[in-house]
Amino acid sequence: MIEEFVQEHSGEFRRRALWSSLPRKMMYQTFKTAIEYLIESNKITLDANGKVCWIFNPELVRYYMAREDLRIPLKKEN
Repeated sequence: MIEEFVQEHSGEFRRRALWSSLPRKMMYQTFKTAIEYLIESNKITLDANGKVCWIFNPELVRYYMAREDLRIPLKKEN
């Protein structure tokens, strides 16, 4: 629920306002835990004003992972 709401309203709300605007209510402590998980998993971030922004883009990640010119060559062991 939080992921979908942040995707739709990316950059509009700070944490507390986001929690207040969720379609279903939840305990703030649970909300904070979910937000911290989304930050750690690089799906969201906080901008300079403290607003929550969605940054996860799986198609872009797949595109760059498939490019051979961006791969780090493995060192050969002697």
